[in-house]
Amino acid sequence: MGGVKVLEDTRVCVGGLQQGRADRFLQLFQDNIKREGADVLLEWLKKSDFFTAPASTKFHGAHEGGLLEHSLNVYDCLISELSSVGMGDKYSSETVAIVSLLHDVCKVGLYVMEPKNQKTYDPEKVASAQRWEVKHDTLGDFIWETVMAYKADDQLPYGHGEKSVYIISGFMKLSREEAMAIRWHMGFTDNDFRGGGQSVGKAFETYPLAVLTHLADMKATYLLEG
Repeated sequence: MGGVKVLEDTRVCVGGLQQGRADRFLQLFQDNIKREGADVLLEWLKKSDFFTAPASTKFHGAHEGGLLEHSLNVYDCLISELSSVGMGDKYSSETVAIVSLLHDVCKVGLYVMEPKNQKTYDPEKVASAQRWEVKHDTLGDFIWETVMAYKADDQLPYGHGEKSVYIISGFMKLSREEAMAIRWHMGFTDNDFRGGGQSVGKAFETYPLAVLTHLADMKATYLLEG
């Protein structure tokens, strides 16, 4: 998975369909996020794999540029969620941009490509294979083929939402509610809750933005990206 090439001071070059998304992300970031350290954070993102990384290994956005696509989808969904509950003016455009566009920066540098053996039932590939290569299971005839696939290789095992907060805070300050929204954007699917923790419920009771960011993340993941 290639890195992002920096072009001048304001653009990244990712090529193809993703270029429009990259340009939109940069515009949203620069128009809305003005606090001290934001410019350094943006330069770090440009030099990272943020614009080309997948959003996951095999679920939503499991393709090149999936993380960028997901981040923009969460931004759009959060704008919609805020409006739907009459909170469109409660939070600044800067806060909305930060918690949505940056909620998954924990995935920067997380994924690598590696060869993987998988079954293929493609009739053309099966028909052209050697007889000894063709196997059969309940789904029909198949062959094994080697493909390149994403794999998580976490070099900073600091969690998920909390890792995003940690990374962002190394560049610029977050308000408490911004930090809570990013930390708990996974909601009740977060590993802390699965392990018996109750903090997410308290966070949702106290910080409306955390609830709405979680809903935006779920809507983007399951309805827009599936």
